[in-house]
Amino acid sequence: MTDQHEITVTDADRAAARDDVLKTSRGTTAGGITLVAMTNLLGAVVAQAAFPRLDGFVEALVTAGLAVLFAAPLLIGMAGMAKSKGIQHGSMTAAQNRVMRDDARRQEFERRLNRALEMSDEEPAAFDVIERGFMTAAPNWPVELLLADNSHAHLDRVVTYLPEGTDLPGCSVASPDDCVAARRAQTQVFPDSEELDACPLLRGRDAGRCSAVCVPVSIMGRTVGVVHALGSVDVPVDDAAIHSLQTLANQAGNRLGMLRVMAETTVQAATDGLTGLINRRTLENQLRHIANDGGEFAFVMADLDHFKVLNDSFGHETGDRALRMFAETVKHELRAHDLACRYGGEEFALALPGAETHDAIEVVERIRQALRLATSHGDAPLFTASFGIAHSRDGADLKEVVEKADQALFAAKDAGRDRTCLDGHAMPVAPTLTALG
Repeated sequence: MTDQHEITVTDADRAAARDDVLKTSRGTTAGGITLVAMTNLLGAVVAQAAFPRLDGFVEALVTAGLAVLFAAPLLIGMAGMAKSKGIQHGSMTAAQNRVMRDDARRQEFERRLNRALEMSDEEPAAFDVIERGFMTAAPNWPVELLLADNSHAHLDRVVTYLPEGTDLPGCSVASPDDCVAARRAQTQVFPDSEELDACPLLRGRDAGRCSAVCVPVSIMGRTVGVVHALGSVDVPVDDAAIHSLQTLANQAGNRLGMLRVMAETTVQAATDGLTGLINRRTLENQLRHIANDGGEFAFVMADLDHFKVLNDSFGHETGDRALRMFAETVKHELRAHDLACRYGGEEFALALPGAETHDAIEVVERIRQALRLATSHGDAPLFTASFGIAHSRDGADLKEVVEKADQALFAAKDAGRDRTCLDGHAMPVAPTLTALG
């Protein structure tokens, strides 16, 4: 039993006091809540030890006061730390915002460049987009694109961008094998052309010391070129420009590769794979264009004599060699704008825009003589060809012109082969070797 004036501290009183104190700390951070709880508990322990006979309400007040007393220095320290962290967080946020803005600009450049290149149907159009891309990616630095030629042995300068007021020399690299960036297939950054490990091609230039960035360009997995940008030693090409030039080199390589595949596919669709001459469909389309434009042409049908016997006696490989030899002979004797076509099997067709019948006779006779000379070298068995000639004025349309040339070809075959006949003439025309102008 206790005296009625004696104050007894119960667990319920302590819990109530803690609740009152905790209510004052709502809305603080987790660290602040933890600190208040710890100092409150410390205050309660001290209050109970120092004042064992206080009633519950008084003990709660004492406990709260002691808790504040203990917590004040720590809270002040935490406030200072929070302020410091706030400043640091603000600085980090600004840096993050800059990174986000830079990323957004790069992504926008990449999207625009991709759309522009997709609208380029031929390499010259793609080169124009690349030049404008240089202006956007690195407006303050001279930039050029060098690409390998068909032999992949030489680099040609195909795009050049020079900011106003600059006239710096381009890279003198001659082939992909001589380019450090192309050989390593990695972007190369040279801060100073006179440094020990700088590219040798940068040293000793008339314009003096410089910095440079070289970005390799790959097409279909093969490094075939380089994007070359020049800067000064004091103002080198910055990281943002380098990143954009890498993006441009990558997308340019992809688009140029696609255009070359498309061009190759178009050529394959338009030509005969064995002889390299255009095919029948392509010839007919081009002749329709000539006719629609009001042009005239001489038309020749040609056929290798006794080709089946040649194939049966020497094999199809020899027959293919004979077809290629005839095609090469024909191409050598035609003008640049004349058309030569493998019409089908061992049959060929020639179209000579603007030529008269006598011009066609002269061309055909030159072909016959050149073929005789070519087969005498022993690369293929001796063989000859027969020719029939018509003119676009001889028929109402292309089909009728072809039929008339076919009739002349059959006449040449019937007359003994290895000769030329005109439409409407059963006898071979006497050969002549006058050059066609």
